[in-house]
Amino acid sequence: MPTLLIADDHPLFREALRGVVARVLPDYELREADSAHALYALAEAEPDADLLLLDLNMPGAHGFSVLVHLRAQHPQLPVVVVSAQEDPAVMRRALDHGAVGFIPKSADAATLGDALTQVLEGERWAPAAAHTAPAVGDDEHAAAQRLRELTPQQFRVLQMLGTGLLNKQIAYELGVSEATVKAHMTAILRKLGASNRTQAVLIAGRLALDPASVVPPPEEEQ
Repeated sequence: MPTLLIADDHPLFREALRGVVARVLPDYELREADSAHALYALAEAEPDADLLLLDLNMPGAHGFSVLVHLRAQHPQLPVVVVSAQEDPAVMRRALDHGAVGFIPKSADAATLGDALTQVLEGERWAPAAAHTAPAVGDDEHAAAQRLRELTPQQFRVLQMLGTGLLNKQIAYELGVSEATVKAHMTAILRKLGASNRTQAVLIAGRLALDPASVVPPPEEEQ
């Protein structure tokens, strides 16, 4: 049975998506996640899923980093971003980072159904404004390329680092030793081409919806 994944933390919007999918794609089975962490587990559990509808603003998601990570770990899974962010530059960034479509949450049911049908037929779908917005800059493109090199656990460590957690706090959250976190941190710095934690977070922060809002983490011994 074909499968469609929905990743969004708003129950009412997931319910609305379910209704549209049931009408347009009645043979599809739906699987849902309400956070980035739940989405990673869902993508692992459903390796043959046909499409993912991804919200950019659910818990644990930081701009386009989740999209970039998923495209690296599951290149066979097409991703359509469904977001309340309707700035043409945001739409263009999503497409440049590997999404096959961008559907504004303000779209009506008919437009949403049309978009899903086109994407599942192998086409790309996004509002016309997305295609006239400037392409992603070299710095952001390079940051995305480096981020793709991280393992899933290294990516989780980097995400936690970006929220301001220290190594010992990350170790506690992941249920591993602090030495293990330090080893991950060393690998993260090497793969990102960063010399310290602050640089690593700022490089990853280029994928934030608003890179200027990224706050450097506290420094500590590696």
